Amino acid sequence: MKRIGVLTGGGDVPGLNPCIKAIVYEAIDAGYEVFGIKKGWGGLLRYNPAEPEKSNDLIMPLNKINTRTIDRTGGTILHTSRTNPGKVAVKEIPDFLKKPEHDTLPPDAKVDFTQHVLKVLDHLKITSLITIGGDDTLSYSSRLDKEKFPVLAIPKTMDNDVYGTDYCIGFSTAVSRSVQYINNLRTPAGSHERIAVVELFGRNSGETSLISAFLAQADRAIISEVPFDPERLAKFLTTDKKNNPSNYAIMTISEGATMIGGSIVETGEEDAYGHKKLGGIGQITAETIKKLTGAHMIYQQVGYLMRSGEPDALDRMVAMCFAGVAIEHLKEGKFGRMSALREGKYTSIPIEMIMQGKKVVEVNELYDAENYRPKIFNSMNKPMFLH
Repeated sequence: MKRIGVLTGGGDVPGLNPCIKAIVYEAIDAGYEVFGIKKGWGGLLRYNPAEPEKSNDLIMPLNKINTRTIDRTGGTILHTSRTNPGKVAVKEIPDFLKKPEHDTLPPDAKVDFTQHVLKVLDHLKITSLITIGGDDTLSYSSRLDKEKFPVLAIPKTMDNDVYGTDYCIGFSTAVSRSVQYINNLRTPAGSHERIAVVELFGRNSGETSLISAFLAQADRAIISEVPFDPERLAKFLTTDKKNNPSNYAIMTISEGATMIGGSIVETGEEDAYGHKKLGGIGQITAETIKKLTGAHMIYQQVGYLMRSGEPDALDRMVAMCFAGVAIEHLKEGKFGRMSALREGKYTSIPIEMIMQGKKVVEVNELYDAENYRPKIFNSMNKPMFLH
């Protein structure tokens, strides 16, 4: 019986567990044995074939019994990490993989452990992988594909920013959560007559801020793609507040947004993919607006609440259907593909395609950069989420 491995990498999103369950059920029905790899690529990096009994917590047999109810919850039962086995920092090398020459490398040096990953997969008798992640996780899937290991990929990210697909698992639920919190914040904003700044996830793509602001009818939206002038924004919000019978205004802002001439607000150390933690531009913006206008402010970083809880119906459907596409390719022996939605239809693309471009908001089509607002005058022939 052929054995497949399943892993989830990067940030968790609602929809991962329904995807895992669908993979397990369909793969077992097709005659495959399924094993979950815990903690994303980190599970394969930290597995020691010489002492497998010490690595049991990194591998999880998956069957119809232990996955029966997982689709009712958010997150991922396989847990996750931001590990990149192709670029492991010296200080993060597992003890059993350390060699004398590693001690001579600078602390920020990166070491490639791809051959170890392939050795572990062989030891586990895993003949193919299904990986669920964003562009960082899937970029390493592409690396294994180039090493001729059979890989299939499924895109997930709250930002909806994996290149090559119109939709990624997690986006609909993240937007639904955001709209809910934006509208809930109207209560204190109106009661205290304040300007509310709502900061949402979105590193390179401002689609979450754009679509959430559009659906919640926020007064202004700042996105990652367009640096903004705080003075102009302050004037707009002052007018918005004055024109509102309840004397408040509300805006959204992407965590990756920048002021004109400024830089992205980052903290902490880089992860294995070269990203530092984002967050704080909303607070800086709120403080700046208060200084410019004298208005009292509310700053709310929605953050992890966007990716919490069970998935909505759309994310359940896409997760299960993406799994179905992957299993069909598995049965056909057609590897190196990523499940995708294009022009409203389920399909697949070469995994390597995700690195051939960046998916960002089509500013000219969807955003009024002069007035900091969504600009969706005509939805004819646009995808369901407009982008």
